[in-house]
Amino acid sequence: MPAAAEHPYRARLRRKYGVEDELNRYVTALYEMLSGVLGQDKLVLRAGKVSALKMMRSANLSDRLCALQRLVFEDPTVERASTRAQQRKAIAEIEETMADLIAQKSVEDEIERRVNVKMNERHQEYLKDLKIEALSENGGPETPATRAKLDELTALSERSLAASALQRLRPQALREIVGQEAAVRALLAKISSPFPQHVILYGPPGVGKTTVARLVLEIAKARPGTPFAKDAAFVEASGTTLRWDPRETTNPLLGSVHDPIYQGTRREFAESGIPEPKLGLVSRAHGGVLFIDEIGELDPLMQTRLLKVLEDRKVTFESSYYDESAPNVPEYVKRLFREGAPADFVLIGATTRDPEEIDPAIRSRCAEVFFQPLTQAQILTIVHGAIKRLGAKAARGVAPLIASYTIEGRKAVQIVADAYGQALFRVGAAPKRDLAITEEDVRAVVQTSRLVPHTPVRARATREIGKTFGLGVVHYLGSLIEIEAVAFAATQPGKGTVRFNETAGSMAKDSVFNATSVLRAIANIDTSDYDLHINVVGGGNIDGPSAGLAIFLALYSAIAKIPLPQDVAITGELSIAGRVRGVGGIVEKLYAARQAGMRAIFIPRENAREVDASLAGLRIVPLERVEQALRRLHLHKPSTRRSTERRRKGASRS
Repeated sequence: MPAAAEHPYRARLRRKYGVEDELNRYVTALYEMLSGVLGQDKLVLRAGKVSALKMMRSANLSDRLCALQRLVFEDPTVERASTRAQQRKAIAEIEETMADLIAQKSVEDEIERRVNVKMNERHQEYLKDLKIEALSENGGPETPATRAKLDELTALSERSLAASALQRLRPQALREIVGQEAAVRALLAKISSPFPQHVILYGPPGVGKTTVARLVLEIAKARPGTPFAKDAAFVEASGTTLRWDPRETTNPLLGSVHDPIYQGTRREFAESGIPEPKLGLVSRAHGGVLFIDEIGELDPLMQTRLLKVLEDRKVTFESSYYDESAPNVPEYVKRLFREGAPADFVLIGATTRDPEEIDPAIRSRCAEVFFQPLTQAQILTIVHGAIKRLGAKAARGVAPLIASYTIEGRKAVQIVADAYGQALFRVGAAPKRDLAITEEDVRAVVQTSRLVPHTPVRARATREIGKTFGLGVVHYLGSLIEIEAVAFAATQPGKGTVRFNETAGSMAKDSVFNATSVLRAIANIDTSDYDLHINVVGGGNIDGPSAGLAIFLALYSAIAKIPLPQDVAITGELSIAGRVRGVGGIVEKLYAARQAGMRAIFIPRENAREVDASLAGLRIVPLERVEQALRRLHLHKPSTRRSTERRRKGASRS
């Protein structure tokens, strides 16, 4: 076998000093290295144990080499190496063993260093505990000022008011919900099923959408086969207040990751550079219901990200600060980054917006339930129930008076509570069961709150020339639109003008032009011989064509001088061919007509199937053409075309 490669240091010594000096100097270097590893004191003690102390001080190379062998191998029986080959072999064995000793020493030093660090940490914690114990024994970190603040906070915690009137008067069971029986049944069917659906609730404000959603979950928990546990959460949020930072520094709905530098994670995370995931409302609602009021106000990008959560049933987290291989990352943080946070819930969104204004992707994943506007009779029922729950009485005209100022159940209850307080102030007595609320109490509330009647326009059993009532809808609330028209003979024949208030909008203006065309085509009236003025009372913006028929009848009445009944409401788009076309919001318009006390309502035949059969006391008249409306209202066609032609011929002869 080839000889082992010679150490460069030894070769350099041999070239400089010769073989004998080379070995002597190399052995001396090995002694110094061993002393550095073991320490001088430990080296001397070991030399005494292996009978090498005398040989260490010898000038003979064989003795010194034998002593070095005994020290390294800790063997007192090692004999002297007499030949150069034996000496070189012994030196090679010593080198190998000393390499192991040096490596072992290095490992021991590193372990000792770590032990010292841990001991120091434990020592600091121990000192901290001792300081806390000492502070506790000496009264803690409290000062007279901090104790005063603590006493103030304790006093505030012990003080509370009685439940607010709205909390006390809020329905506690579904049977107390007024006017929403169909919506309640529909929502129950969708939520209490073994396979509950996401739902969007549409409807005007103050009709009980939030209350119904909360109560439906409680009923669903008790149903057989329900996926909801007894402690399933009902987490409520508002789309108007759910704001977030696109950089994901905060997201209360979905959750976010707080980095260890800028966003203030927990102290132990910040010191070790660990990002901390924060759970959002979707995870808090896991296994229950997440209710988002005014979901239409939610940021569009947030809606898109919410869809992802609905699909995945979990929320994922990302951070450039996260290192899965870091040894100090807690297991729950690793799990959140690796698997995400669970977010399996049923979404119930409520909105006062129209369905077309809601993100189509959200709508496609949700069932839809519509809450109806409350009628005056239902408001009366709510008012009577609120008065009863307050343990009070009311004069006969109190409930109708309150109902005239609102069609919102929540607002009606608030007026009742305010009037109750007004009555207590008036009599100057403690609450008692026979306290009577009077109309004067309600009027005092109305005056101080600057309330106006919800339906200022009321039906009258009279007839007027040139005046009709159209119907409009704004956020599921129907309203009456007063339309009036006057007609004068044109100053110059054939050069009549048409005036219309611009604030009513371009759609209403188009309806006016359609009506003038139908007057000429169907009723034989040439509007160029008249100066016409059409006015929408109040100047409200009409954003649809549904006032076309009402505008036509107002113009016809003004020109023909035939009065129209003032207890009939009219809705329908008018085509230039005289057809009455379908319109939207029929249900809300029917409620508005009934609220205003109308006797009848003219609607397009296309909308007849949308009529609510429960609207007793309101006559529904479906129409296909404008001639049917003229006959129903007993409006007779004047021979206007003939008289117009006569006037024109006379003017040309002159």
